[in-house]
Amino acid sequence: MAFSSLAHFVQTLEQQGELIRIKEFVDPVLEIAEVTSRISKQPKGGKALLFENTGTSFPVLINAFGSDNRIALALGVHNLEDIGGRIHSLLNQLTSPKNSIWEKLSVLPTLGKVSKWMPVVVNGRGVCQEVVDMQPNFNLLPILKCWPFDGGRFITLPMVNTRDEESGVRNVGMYRMQVFEENLTGMHWHRHKVGARHFEQYKKKNKPMPVAVALGGDPAYTYAATAPMPDNMDEYLLAGFLRQKKVRLVKCLTVDIEVPEDVDFVIEGYVDPSDDLIWEGPFGDHTGFYSLADWYPKFHVTCITHRKNAIYPATLVGIPPMEDAYIAKATERIFLEPIRATMLPELDDMVLPVEGVAHNIALIKLKTIFPGQAYKAMNALWGAGQMMFNKFMVALPSWVDLNNNLQVLKCISDYVEPKQDFFFSKGPLDVLDHSSDTFAFGGKLFIDATRNVVSRKVEDIEVEKIVAFLNEYKDIKGFNLELISKHQIPIVVVSVSKFEGVVVKNVLMDLCLHQKMAQVRSIVAVDVDAILNDMNIIAWFTASNVDPNRDIWIVDSEMGDGKVAIDATRKAYASDNFPRQWPNVVVMDGQTISNVNSKWDKLGMGPFIESPSAKFQCLSMGKGAIAEGRE
Repeated sequence: MAFSSLAHFVQTLEQQGELIRIKEFVDPVLEIAEVTSRISKQPKGGKALLFENTGTSFPVLINAFGSDNRIALALGVHNLEDIGGRIHSLLNQLTSPKNSIWEKLSVLPTLGKVSKWMPVVVNGRGVCQEVVDMQPNFNLLPILKCWPFDGGRFITLPMVNTRDEESGVRNVGMYRMQVFEENLTGMHWHRHKVGARHFEQYKKKNKPMPVAVALGGDPAYTYAATAPMPDNMDEYLLAGFLRQKKVRLVKCLTVDIEVPEDVDFVIEGYVDPSDDLIWEGPFGDHTGFYSLADWYPKFHVTCITHRKNAIYPATLVGIPPMEDAYIAKATERIFLEPIRATMLPELDDMVLPVEGVAHNIALIKLKTIFPGQAYKAMNALWGAGQMMFNKFMVALPSWVDLNNNLQVLKCISDYVEPKQDFFFSKGPLDVLDHSSDTFAFGGKLFIDATRNVVSRKVEDIEVEKIVAFLNEYKDIKGFNLELISKHQIPIVVVSVSKFEGVVVKNVLMDLCLHQKMAQVRSIVAVDVDAILNDMNIIAWFTASNVDPNRDIWIVDSEMGDGKVAIDATRKAYASDNFPRQWPNVVVMDGQTISNVNSKWDKLGMGPFIESPSAKFQCLSMGKGAIAEGRE
């Protein structure tokens, strides 16, 4: 289904009971984010929110993609698996062997269908250019400041349109934009992104780079800007495929770039390679931690155009799950079939758990036929596009449900011999990964759980003895034995206080070697006991804070069974000697929480919802974006 406008999508959401309109004034500085945080962490993602009173002429739409139903609706399907089915059918028609001229001719209608998805440039102006402001002023837009230590207000759902200076091929990426002046932002494209590569071409020729930023329109456009498309593949072709209707593009007014004619806002301008870079950030990011300030290019705005009655789209990210988790789920389901068709026919399924914030954890399920096939899959995926950023990958047998976390852990516990089945490597990491000693480069771990031999199964674990031992252990402040006591999975999580000079590795080694911990296969250490009762948060905390090469050890005990010790503590203490700044966890400030509490009854949001930040305040170390854990 193609939406004619963002307003059309809002109308559809409302008809399906997926939208809450908020007429009371809510400040775009922090308050909209706090309300959204409470709603987005509700079961199944809560509702989409339309803030109609923002202190500007424009309402704000947020959390529009933040549920299974809404992300499917945005992409025009009942279920995300339907898109994979369409891709499978298309690839099958185009690539299956053709034995006769008639079979070859039968493909022509499919090729004609593909041509109907190709973007087209049309003459004249689009509805996105109904209102033209040649003296652009960001103060007229309800741009959000999301978290208290953010460097300022950020445009969070921009579709950044650039063009390869040599080939002319278009790219549409999503790079956050911090507002510095009424007509100046930063352009936060990471070194691995296509936009950054285009900029390097212009830099070599010392030419200003034209850029056009689109906001709103059919939500398929926004999704396409986030998608990990192969180089030189047009994101608007993907949008056309998703909406089953080609994207109509119009020329911008001040730069030689085309944008969809029916978006809500267009911000035109340029990035000048002769400019000094600007200190951009911090920003409360989708990792749940702040991405810290760094130097990025300036984006000079020459013109802003918009629809009459435009809606300003935004998103909020932070400690998962939030809206971005559902966007990542769409990518997981949509791109599974192309990966299977082009690289890994043995790939049954792949899941990127929400606790891994898209890139930290990948679970894959394989049809294994020959020895080493799991490692073949590992090498193929770690060499494929944005999968190069993955840090933990686990290959599992075909009977495992990848969405059942307990079944995944049980399989690893029962089937994996760490010395044999753990493969430590290193390679590129996401720029936002804070755990590695070196920026954007660090350790990786592959676990092969595909063997069909139960080698480590433990029954009737003596939980009482473990509890008694841990209660007496002076360096342990708390522990969680839920996986053992409820599920017979021999994994223990302990909390230690690094402020008291505890050396985490020594504690883990001692625990692994102690006879009273003989039945335990893995021990994870964290440095805050307040999260011990939430295994999902522990999983997120662990995946975020661990560099596999530095923080994971395989320990031989007297039983000779190879226990796994994991230091998931934050490396923000003086004793860690960590060479980089460690970011703080993203939580809201007390004043904003109080402000929203006081106006909650006026918002029409239903029963009171406590701020999620109340639960996570314990994770904050100091009063800034940089964690202050050093003694």
